[in-house]
Amino acid sequence: MGFVEVKSRSSISDRQLVVDPKKCTGCRQCEIVCSISQCGVSNPTKSRIRIIHWRNKGIFIPISCQQCEDAPCMTACPREAIQRDTGLNRVVVDYDRCISCKICVSACPFGAMGFDPQDQKIFKCNLCDGDPQCVRFCYPQSIDFTDPGRLQYPRIRNAALKYAGFGRKTHVVFSGK
Repeated sequence: MGFVEVKSRSSISDRQLVVDPKKCTGCRQCEIVCSISQCGVSNPTKSRIRIIHWRNKGIFIPISCQQCEDAPCMTACPREAIQRDTGLNRVVVDYDRCISCKICVSACPFGAMGFDPQDQKIFKCNLCDGDPQCVRFCYPQSIDFTDPGRLQYPRIRNAALKYAGFGRKTHVVFSGK
């Protein structure tokens, strides 16, 4: 298991997950580390990040909550249990208010929210409170937590944002480094 030190000079609120599918090998280490970090068990079904294999393209894509600016999950929640944390620029769940109705899970256009039937709770990426473990243990460095303005290919970044977000402003960037 590899360990990658996360280095960034930008403030934590400027950082976003940056995903480079060209580097992803599909090892699913990020899923294992995430489930252990978040739930204490090695179980990819409890992971807040998933690896999608596009067989026809021959690529693997790490998918997690896009931390949408106008998050459909937040709008859909009847209890206003999903809010934006401006400190980390992320969307978070207030479990004291959540009634586990799963409307937010259905509302997410990326399929990035899950429901744990054992715990009867919804779950999503919380950026590990500013230290994403998927980034730290991604040996091929397919996932980074950085200021996307530092990417070498801004046109690719902008096009990827538009494509990945279906026109929605998100806080996860797909790059083509």
